[in-house]
Amino acid sequence: MPNKSLLLINALDPEHRVALLEDGSLVEFYLERTRAINYVGNIYKGRVVRVLPGMQAAFVDIGLEKAAFLHVSDIVDARRDVIRTPDIDDRDEDDGDSYQIQWNQDHREVIWPGVDKYLKPGQDVMVQVSKNPIGTKGVRVSGYISLPSRHLVYMPYVDHVGVSRKITDEAERQRLREIAESMRPGQGGIIVRTAAEGQSAAKLRSDMDYLMALWRDVQNKFMTLPAPSLLHQELDLVLKCVRDLFSPEVEACLVDSEDEFHRIREFVAKFMPRYLERVELYEGHEPILAQYDVESQIDQALERKVWLKSGGYIVFDRTEALTAIDVNTGSFVGQRNLEDTITKINLEAAREIADQLRRRNIGGLIIIDFIDMEKESNRIKVMEALEEALSKDRARYSILPLSEFGLIQMTRKRTQESLLSMMTEPCPYCGGKGYVRSRDSICASILRNLRQDGGEIPGRTIKVLCHRDIAELLTSEYQDFIETIELRLGKWIIVHPSDGYHMEEFHILPGDL
Repeated sequence: MPNKSLLLINALDPEHRVALLEDGSLVEFYLERTRAINYVGNIYKGRVVRVLPGMQAAFVDIGLEKAAFLHVSDIVDARRDVIRTPDIDDRDEDDGDSYQIQWNQDHREVIWPGVDKYLKPGQDVMVQVSKNPIGTKGVRVSGYISLPSRHLVYMPYVDHVGVSRKITDEAERQRLREIAESMRPGQGGIIVRTAAEGQSAAKLRSDMDYLMALWRDVQNKFMTLPAPSLLHQELDLVLKCVRDLFSPEVEACLVDSEDEFHRIREFVAKFMPRYLERVELYEGHEPILAQYDVESQIDQALERKVWLKSGGYIVFDRTEALTAIDVNTGSFVGQRNLEDTITKINLEAAREIADQLRRRNIGGLIIIDFIDMEKESNRIKVMEALEEALSKDRARYSILPLSEFGLIQMTRKRTQESLLSMMTEPCPYCGGKGYVRSRDSICASILRNLRQDGGEIPGRTIKVLCHRDIAELLTSEYQDFIETIELRLGKWIIVHPSDGYHMEEFHILPGDL
């Protein structure tokens, strides 16, 4: 039985936030600041500024502050020059072309044609943004254009018709594939999206007509506008989420802004009229996300540690290269034997990890360290539980079996920054390290500085300015060391606590100032 879902839209504040709930639990969360810009899905006429054969990539000026990154694997002609496979029916929606890459002798490095074979500096290219800027990196772009509607995705440079693998009924898959084949244009391919299940041929053809008109408009702009130019702008967060998340399982879409309510109703009336009566204006006194307990779930998603109902817990640690997830027994001791206890925790953790990946928008390389299990049958159970839980994820992912070290490696498509990146910033104390120097270590540094530089400070008094906790430690535990330095220097040392100093900050000054 499908979970009961609600789509909540908070659009009254400088942050537009969209939450998808299943049985009251937050499963997907999206945030867009009104002063920030989302580039994913935008199509540009760009100009190649640099070609880097050593990186098999090029940088393209699309009119943004930083040049966009285009890898050879995202160049249409380059991908067409590798070996193709037959059409694949069970691929993900919104996917790119179907092809088989060539490998070198040890099967570790992909062999792509040279990027300089296809691109030259000054060349004009049509590209679509696939990833927003993350950190110091600019946007990533692709020559493979995808134009999504509610039910279809049109891909002008792909020779393929596919059906979303989330549609499992074989008769329905065949019906949709036949409809897609019948309206397939002379150039390009079609992916039938999950939302198309049960839709009539007339409805799908209407979507296809819209997409073809949109593509003709993009082509005309490419031929007439100078480079760099924006050719097509993707929907903003609110309408994109309505388009992609409003499914038959969603009982209602509640929005707290009257302006956005009318805009959403206009959009839904045009593209998905059967859902029109489910769009409602939220007029409660309490903020919409607080009313449905979403705020507390967002706060939990920013925590490093997640507790399980069994008493075990999961720890999420992000590094520059990957996200590490560690499963621990915590306070759970079980009732029978250690192997059963560990397996129960790992099974619960597998389901929770899949939910947290969606909720936190975690992408890229992910390493999961489950608690070691002796029985192969139990390891298989945990793998199956993780794969089943991940099957609900709309983002593409790839997962490898448990390694000999008991680790699971997986990747999850990243199209925007994680929830942690969007809602937090590095700590001003530790600079993002996650730790600060100990108080004893700071006191020792102050004493070393007094010994080394105290003799050069003019006057008979030396003033030490530092954090209040450090001052208290210096004048209690380290008072004997201070008195020894005073005798050696022939000067008085006065320690002044300062509430404005952070823990690691201190200054040594003449006492007369």
